Amino acid sequence: MAIKILMPALSPTMEEGNLAKWLVKEGDNVSAGDVIAEIETDKATMEVESIDDGVVGKILVAEGTEAVKVNELIAVLLEDGEDASAVDAMMSSDAQPAQPQIEAKGEDTPASVQVSSNTQEPQQKDRIFSSPLARRIAKQNELDIAQVSGSGPRGRVVKRDVEAVLAAGATKLATAPAPTPVVAVAPAAPQGQSDEQIFKLFDEGSYELIPHDGMRKTIAKRLTESKQTVPHFYLTVECQLDELLALRSQLNKSAPVDKEGNAKYKLSVNDMIIKAHALALKAVPAANASWSDNGMLMHKHSDVGVAVSVDGGLITPIIRRAEEKTLSTISLEMKDLAKRARERKLKPLEYQGGTSAVSNLGMFGIKEFSAVINPPHATILAVGAGIKQPIVKKDEISVGTVMSVTLSTDHRAVDGVLGAQLLQAFKRFIEHPMSMLV
Repeated sequence: MAIKILMPALSPTMEEGNLAKWLVKEGDNVSAGDVIAEIETDKATMEVESIDDGVVGKILVAEGTEAVKVNELIAVLLEDGEDASAVDAMMSSDAQPAQPQIEAKGEDTPASVQVSSNTQEPQQKDRIFSSPLARRIAKQNELDIAQVSGSGPRGRVVKRDVEAVLAAGATKLATAPAPTPVVAVAPAAPQGQSDEQIFKLFDEGSYELIPHDGMRKTIAKRLTESKQTVPHFYLTVECQLDELLALRSQLNKSAPVDKEGNAKYKLSVNDMIIKAHALALKAVPAANASWSDNGMLMHKHSDVGVAVSVDGGLITPIIRRAEEKTLSTISLEMKDLAKRARERKLKPLEYQGGTSAVSNLGMFGIKEFSAVINPPHATILAVGAGIKQPIVKKDEISVGTVMSVTLSTDHRAVDGVLGAQLLQAFKRFIEHPMSMLV
């Protein structure tokens, strides 16, 4: 029977997306896994694959359509031997009162089919829709399938969803009662001025109103929630950069070259800051934590997010297990992530999660600033510019390059002394950079 192609949930928090482009047209033959469309979210442009073999029978949502709800029917795929009448039959059946549905069509390629109306609804209500392979992988890793958000049709949990959770460092939830999911709910904000009141403050024609896009709305929502629900406090330390700058220059000069004579990598100060922060989190593991109402999440690895400016906002791709990676690996990985972030080509797994973050405005000459924590992180490092200034060494005044770093901390997870210990460890790695190579 005809197969429904639904608007996929490309991340656990996605509620709607823009159907940017169809890569097929009605009448085209497609195979399972073929890319058939591009979907724009607030953070990235993602590809949609066909869930089965067949012929594109009807496209129901035109390309360029914005704010398409997750699980909305966007196209119909016909199986062998079916014609347009199968589409009409499906559309007419959808117009009837809704009947209970089950998932069919085999492993990770589901399709919605109707069952008789005498199916007992209470049995279906609590069912977690998931594929056999997804359930098997979850069971092998002692992961509660109910804790995984599905990206398949009608929210079905498929193999890639389980693998994404495991790759993000999910703990073995099946050994204990599943905790209630924690949802940060911002308290009601005081009623401010309405748009109409704001517009009246300015002369007509003296401004241009540019509507917010999805990314800007998401940034505004998350940062407002962070400042209203996370008790921030701030610690600042100054680090001398002269030894780090000298080592960076030496490493770049000794970098291997390719056949054209180009260096295979070029380390930046930011690459070394990422490594230093990752090693500091490893050295002070109690600070590598996330708060939840059910308990403290103590992370086993330093997954460091790095703020990257993109058109219309910013995104934070993640260097995972940064404490284990060489500086050259971090440098190459960061360049790739930043490039694809600006092209909005990152996968959700590449920018969701993480255990801490770095925001560096030093290249813009900013001496010092405080960054807003990005939950579920408990810390974020705000890095200022390296500035030449007088310093005192052994009671003598000399000139050195000094960088100011401010740690924003969630006081629920990281107390003052613990935050200070984390900054001490970071300063030690920055000022003795050879220790990062051991």
